[in-house]
Amino acid sequence: MNRTDPADVFTALWALVEKLRGPGGCPWDAKQTAGSIKTYLLEEAYEVADAVERESPDEVCHELGDLLFQILFMASIYKGSGEFDLHDVLETIRQKMVRRHPHVFGPVEVNSAEEVAANWEKIKKEELGLSENAPWPLEKVPENLPALLRAYRLMERAVKHQLLSARDEERWSDVQDKWTALQGAVLDGDRQRIATTIGDSLFSLVALARKWGLNAEDLLRETTRHFIEETKHRHEEDDKDGE
Repeated sequence: MNRTDPADVFTALWALVEKLRGPGGCPWDAKQTAGSIKTYLLEEAYEVADAVERESPDEVCHELGDLLFQILFMASIYKGSGEFDLHDVLETIRQKMVRRHPHVFGPVEVNSAEEVAANWEKIKKEELGLSENAPWPLEKVPENLPALLRAYRLMERAVKHQLLSARDEERWSDVQDKWTALQGAVLDGDRQRIATTIGDSLFSLVALARKWGLNAEDLLRETTRHFIEETKHRHEEDDKDGE
């Protein structure tokens, strides 16, 4: 294969997927459905994110391959059902990216990344047949996203369309109000109120983080990773002291 042309090895990988799912291939692969594979696809996407956060290029390379395999596998499933094939997947996204980048492939001129983002949103609305001034439907944020990330995306769109205030003071005040409500619920021992106010507090913290250019999903993942490292270190130290 020509190492300088990824199309060659891409074609070979697609042929491998088709062989696995075809006659004489793997019985397990052949019986899979989009519903059974979607979990693996999501898991592989998270593995990519983990590898990026660990700043390990070798792992990122490996995990991207795993993710690509799951994408091709799902495309093969839909090809088998006659609903669409790999060509449709590739051509659809190619056309979309050309359409979404008129400043690269068309006559539009932009002077900043912010203008690019504004054009992107405008084009998305046009594709859905929405008017330019119509608020972007919050329901379009996927429900299967991790809860903190989904809250972040919802607020991002809500603020952009002036459905949610973006002022720092209101965001911090909101966090304080929710924390006071949570404290009261805990003191009263009201389990239902505790549950509700914890959810409200998390949502307010996501909003505060987003306002400062931070993603609460990333922050919690980082804190969780530090927790694992710290507890492991303490455990190792305890073992040394016990020797």
